[in-house]
Amino acid sequence: MIYWHIFWAFFSTNMLGYGGGPATIPLIQNEVVNRYGWLTLQQFNEVLAMGNALPGPIATKMAGYIGYMQGGILGSFLAVFATVAPSLILMIALMGLLYKFRNSPRVKRMTLYVKPTIAVLLGLMAYQAFHDSYLKIGMLQMLFLAVGSYVLMERMKVHPALVVAVTLLYGAINF
Repeated sequence: MIYWHIFWAFFSTNMLGYGGGPATIPLIQNEVVNRYGWLTLQQFNEVLAMGNALPGPIATKMAGYIGYMQGGILGSFLAVFATVAPSLILMIALMGLLYKFRNSPRVKRMTLYVKPTIAVLLGLMAYQAFHDSYLKIGMLQMLFLAVGSYVLMERMKVHPALVVAVTLLYGAINF
């Protein structure tokens, strides 16, 4: 039954997550943290951070890792397949239809409605991550890591993977 749960958790989130990886991350979080309890919020945020540090689509990396942790190699395969299957199916089925109506005002308006929804979902996820950090490590440590990460990435142009690695090392030493 675990394989069905793995498949369905990632298939349904990617079926509903219009807008790519950033749109599906809050949905994946809901499934693996709230619904199935496979990860805590802190563990999910760590998987998300590591997924962001590696090249490639984040949803497939997260699916592969979480699937492997829950169901081994078969679980990893099913999770990755379930992550890409909705896009593959819809792309094949709807490519001609979308191409035919690409200049339609309704299609353009639909895209305008989806963007704010994605922004709200990402904002909610960021708030939950900051809230969880505040509860776990305190305001001072959270601000130090947030400001330090900002300065390193935006001002000093350090690659995000190095910032994540340094932050993980800092967390391992201090917590």
